[in-house]
Amino acid sequence: MDHFLRKVSSTLGRKSVLRIIAIGAASSGLLYLNNNPNSKATVRLSTTAPLREHLAFQGHPSFVSSYNWEFGNFPLFLSRADPAPAIDNNIANEAPVAVGDGGKPCCGCLGKDFIANAAAKVAPAVVNLSVQRDFYGFATGRSRCSGTIIDADGTILTCAHGLVDSQARQLTTHVDVTLQDGRTFEGTVVNADFHSDIAIVKIKSKTPLPTAKLGSSSKLCPGDWVIAMGCPLTLQNTVTAGIVSGVDRKSSDLGLGGMRREYLQTDCAINAGNSGGPLVNIDGEIIGVNIMKVAAADGLSFSIPIDSVSKIIEHFKKRGRVIRPWLGLKMLDLNELIIAQLKERDDKFPDIEKGILVPMVTPGSPGDRAGFRPGDVVIEFDGKPVERIKEIIDIMDDRIGKALDVVVKRANNEVVKLSVIPEEANPDM
Repeated sequence: MDHFLRKVSSTLGRKSVLRIIAIGAASSGLLYLNNNPNSKATVRLSTTAPLREHLAFQGHPSFVSSYNWEFGNFPLFLSRADPAPAIDNNIANEAPVAVGDGGKPCCGCLGKDFIANAAAKVAPAVVNLSVQRDFYGFATGRSRCSGTIIDADGTILTCAHGLVDSQARQLTTHVDVTLQDGRTFEGTVVNADFHSDIAIVKIKSKTPLPTAKLGSSSKLCPGDWVIAMGCPLTLQNTVTAGIVSGVDRKSSDLGLGGMRREYLQTDCAINAGNSGGPLVNIDGEIIGVNIMKVAAADGLSFSIPIDSVSKIIEHFKKRGRVIRPWLGLKMLDLNELIIAQLKERDDKFPDIEKGILVPMVTPGSPGDRAGFRPGDVVIEFDGKPVERIKEIIDIMDDRIGKALDVVVKRANNEVVKLSVIPEEANPDM
């Protein structure tokens, strides 16, 4: 090997040898050395097509062919190193196209314009909402937030806190709405729920309105690409991108009081004015409503999952407000590791594989009256096996004043059947 390298160096010179090695390293190629004493010493470099095309495009003073370069008197042969692509019968007959020129990327790949394409599907439906704020009859400025037209009838999904008079803490009645295409409308606040921070505004238009499609947030995972859209600091049509940093982030995790709420955590840049704007997936579907950020940190933004928003909208349509049942129970989702740890601490802890722990019962609450005790593990609710708090919330829905059968397990594997009657929650709790 040393003899060959000395021979190559003496024939080519040090610079040419370094050039060959650099090309091979840049392309993750394979270098083949031929030191047959009966033939001329050669180097064969197996490299990828993109690099070969780049070298051919750039040109070389000793260029011979697209697969053959000579450095001095020493030939360098380039051969294909690309793995043979798997053939999909469904796309075998399609002509290859360049991503970004309107074509489809390869199966499982994201094209260079995937963020731009997703944003373009939603952007026309993203609106800026402006509310006049008064202090004892004197105009003090305007509150601005974002929203999305989700129905051709002029229904706009936005946040509730952007539609409130900061002094009187009352919901405004009229909102100035500006579309991306420059059209302006006077909107009317139809519904608002301050606990979830979701509101619906309505506008009327004689011409067609752009709309955005609601997606699903149930299958989101940390690391998924997301796009935040809106009008931060009055800068209309702003798009930022990031990833999902966390799912099912609870309000208690953020130090927020009141009833339980869940958020999506992302690292998308959002600022004042982004509130109410859509969080979008790479398919151009709304999967959340941007609500807030942590002011003292970067990359900590939070959105309301669209699945929760869809249920709120259904409540608006059904009753005009959101009905939330209350049991007065503090609950904790259990998993195998938590169960094992609890059994290590107390050998009387029930033998279970899944369930929901009740560590605290509010005195005088529906759960207290039903007979719940701290330490109970809920394994069935309304006749259905449960393992997550969200399942109990979904089962209760808006059922107020109706008895629900519950099965709990207690210390020493005691199984107890209870009947609880939910009450409507006080939103200020």
